[in-house]
Amino acid sequence: MSNAENGLLKFITCGSVDDGKSTLIGHILYDSKLLYADQEQALILDSQVGSRGGAIDYSLLLDGLMAEREQGITIDVAYRYFTTDRRSFIVADTPGHEEYTRNMAVGASFADLAVILVDASLGVLVQTRRHARICALMGIRYFVFAVNKMDLIGYDQKRFAKISGDIGMLKAELGLQDAVIIPVSATEGDNVTWYSDKMPWYQGDTLLAHLETVDVSGNVPETGFYMPVQRVCRPDHSFRGFQGQIEAGKVAVCDMVTALPSGEIALVKSIHIGDKEAESAVLGQPATIQLDREVDVSRGCVLTRNTELKIAKAFSATLLWMDDQRLVPGKEYWIKLGTKLLPAIVTGISHKVDVNDGTLLPADSIVKNEIVRCEIVLSEPAILDEFRLHKTLGELILIDRVSHATAACGVIETTDEQKQDSVFLSDGSGKLQINLFDQFYYHPDIHTILRHSPSPAAYAKGDTLPLRGEGFNYPFDFDLVSDSDFANIRDGIFIGFGPRESRYPLLDASGIEVDAPRDFGKYHKVMIWEKKREAEAMEDL
Repeated sequence: MSNAENGLLKFITCGSVDDGKSTLIGHILYDSKLLYADQEQALILDSQVGSRGGAIDYSLLLDGLMAEREQGITIDVAYRYFTTDRRSFIVADTPGHEEYTRNMAVGASFADLAVILVDASLGVLVQTRRHARICALMGIRYFVFAVNKMDLIGYDQKRFAKISGDIGMLKAELGLQDAVIIPVSATEGDNVTWYSDKMPWYQGDTLLAHLETVDVSGNVPETGFYMPVQRVCRPDHSFRGFQGQIEAGKVAVCDMVTALPSGEIALVKSIHIGDKEAESAVLGQPATIQLDREVDVSRGCVLTRNTELKIAKAFSATLLWMDDQRLVPGKEYWIKLGTKLLPAIVTGISHKVDVNDGTLLPADSIVKNEIVRCEIVLSEPAILDEFRLHKTLGELILIDRVSHATAACGVIETTDEQKQDSVFLSDGSGKLQINLFDQFYYHPDIHTILRHSPSPAAYAKGDTLPLRGEGFNYPFDFDLVSDSDFANIRDGIFIGFGPRESRYPLLDASGIEVDAPRDFGKYHKVMIWEKKREAEAMEDL
């Protein structure tokens, strides 16, 4: 059976610190006879000075840094390439310590499948949940939960069943569709590469057998063709080609493509892959595309066909915050979208996510390793899309403009034109998005007034509206401008869409009185950001 039969599998090992990730992969390499003789001898000699009484320490095959060996933990991501008779693999062994969560996220960004280890003696921990959530955030759809160290609990089936129940709740919470649970012992080799007679109650595949046979081709292919332009190639005056990697679909000579953001249309004149001319190029291939006429294309532009990519300046995103400095709305960053790098501002924080249970929590600022939903505005419109539709143009990183360190990675949830996490009024016959309950803060550090939007909500006919708040104060009777009719609020209750009554104030969807444009602050007040935070800190004490 050819090792290409099931295709290349890129996977990641992750979980809490000391769950046995490096040991597990090391054992696969060792048992599968995938080491050179000198590597095997070096492993045996290095293990003599380890903490296992001379027994082979398989983690040493992955943990190569001196600091890793001294502390007995993984710090950097270790990539290994290996093959078996049935498949080829690239594995990223990632750190479990919370301090190195950013390194784990880097490994997750390349993988098709995640092997999440759970210590059988400890169960599902906070860092296990965080890593599972990050893997799901990065678009990984296939999971293996390896319940490790079964030897330490005497291969107890009841304990395994209890942990499986906790994992089942985590799977339901994250909406994981393709996930299996396997009991293993990475140090002893049980159910890693061979079936263990110590767990006869387990009837599933070994870990390696599952990795060799799992089909990860079930991802829904992205629509159309697109290639972000990485470089414009001008070897001489007669040739102008656009270089990049094809991220979806295929392109052939004589195809008609559109250059975004200009919208200019041209035919593909020639395609080069490396130094060879080709009739077509497909997903994953780096290509140089020459068009039949001059168009306005530079680095950061996108060549596309039948994709319906969006050009937007604002969107909402879910981020994993990776910087030691807090995320505070109003600060500027560099943002990387595809091959485009441009300034951006995080204008507001919608909520952060409790990594334990997925609860959405209000937040004014975010600290390292927290997951947050926020609003981002770009300095100019850019080509992008929702991550679920087009992965490459839906993923992003934020870069600190002073230190040039990566501050966050994340994915686009909704663009400005399709945003759904807002406040709506609906009576069955119509629907109106409103920003009445946004609060405004003055941030003294950056001398800017910032807006903070409330959690998503929908108010139906007959609902009482929260017209009194810390940052706003509306009358109990007024009308709101709608596309067709007017939204009528009487005695603080939304009574539906109807005619305008002139005796009541008329407001637009942002809460500004239409007939009194100079009274912008009539129903709003600006609060001092720092005073608010100090008051909250005093309450906590």
